[in-house]
Amino acid sequence: MLNFSGRVHYFGLRSVLERETGARSGRHAYLTMIKFLDLRKVNALHGAEIDEAVRRTVASGWYLLGEKLAAFEREFAAYIGTPHAVGCANGLDALILIFRALIETGRLRRGDGVLVPANTYIASILAITECGLRPVLVEPDPATMQIDPRRAAEAVTPDVKAMLLVHLYGRCAYSPAIEEIVRRHNLILVEDNAQAHGCVAHDGRRTGSLGTAAAHSFYPGKNLGALGDAGAVTTDDASLAETVRALGNYGSQRKYVFRYKGRNSRLDEIQAAVLRVKLRHLDDDNDRRRRVAGIYRREIGNPLITLPAQEASPEANVFHIFPVVCDSRDALQAHLAERGVQTLIHYPVPPHRQECYSEWAGLSLPVTERLAATELSLPMSPVMTDDEALAVARAINDFRP
Repeated sequence: MLNFSGRVHYFGLRSVLERETGARSGRHAYLTMIKFLDLRKVNALHGAEIDEAVRRTVASGWYLLGEKLAAFEREFAAYIGTPHAVGCANGLDALILIFRALIETGRLRRGDGVLVPANTYIASILAITECGLRPVLVEPDPATMQIDPRRAAEAVTPDVKAMLLVHLYGRCAYSPAIEEIVRRHNLILVEDNAQAHGCVAHDGRRTGSLGTAAAHSFYPGKNLGALGDAGAVTTDDASLAETVRALGNYGSQRKYVFRYKGRNSRLDEIQAAVLRVKLRHLDDDNDRRRRVAGIYRREIGNPLITLPAQEASPEANVFHIFPVVCDSRDALQAHLAERGVQTLIHYPVPPHRQECYSEWAGLSLPVTERLAATELSLPMSPVMTDDEALAVARAINDFRP
């Protein structure tokens, strides 16, 4: 039996938060803070249901490729609004499996260019290069922090065949302008929906159903989070779904017969059972996140702090992260730590400045680089109270570098 009032917590988050917020070592200092994300409390929200789902799965004696996974795939596909969902091991695998399937089915060729935001988490880039495709880095719009449609249009060349649209921070990056670029240039649209479960685009469709296929991560800290690594691919395309499923099963569609050089990438029965429980509560949890974001928007009034632009519709953001921008970001983070508020940075080193992509060291991407130097992520979760959100806002309003 799992005890969700006990020691379930975000793997590695405690030490990361203590380091990045400058919190002093010691149990008392940590426990008195407004946490960036308290996964123990998040899972305790639905702890009795999760506990029962895990107990039943363990007692069943079936732990891989069983009825729990099949049920979750059906339910998640219906929620997203696609005919097909295929579980896999994690979000990076989901992206890789999509690009591999597009290559195996002849829709992409190695060397083709893929538009991708320059300020994304590195997994988006890794999936492209892992499959022998060429990332075409596109700067973000500073107001939304999403891929800039004008710059994306300018980046299209004859060898660019696809766009990886990343819904960063839980905000929908799809727009009529993006839709027009994809249509005009006949691009394959792949979504990285790792941070945006439940988000709705301007046309009423959920993110994850807008293009040829979408990758989802259920890492524990996501809006729809498992109790370990997990992921999925959603798509309208039956052939693509079949290929993704085979590639994630060693390349096999029939036991001991291998059509592709695949990999082992499976979503296990226990994680599927947990995700089925949490999926039922996702919309309510996202509504709570929106309420916290609303308090931040209403109460934060420090002229040194820039908030993200207002969304066209409340449903266009599920606030996986609430990012703010401050020229004195490091001083702000230290100030908030002293006031008992944990924060993180998404992301302090952009992909083109990472050692693994040293070939891009000469690139100048000033908007991305400025975001990396000035972005700070405030506490955000479905278990934050109004009082905690108000306390964060007051602490920010008191900041003077």
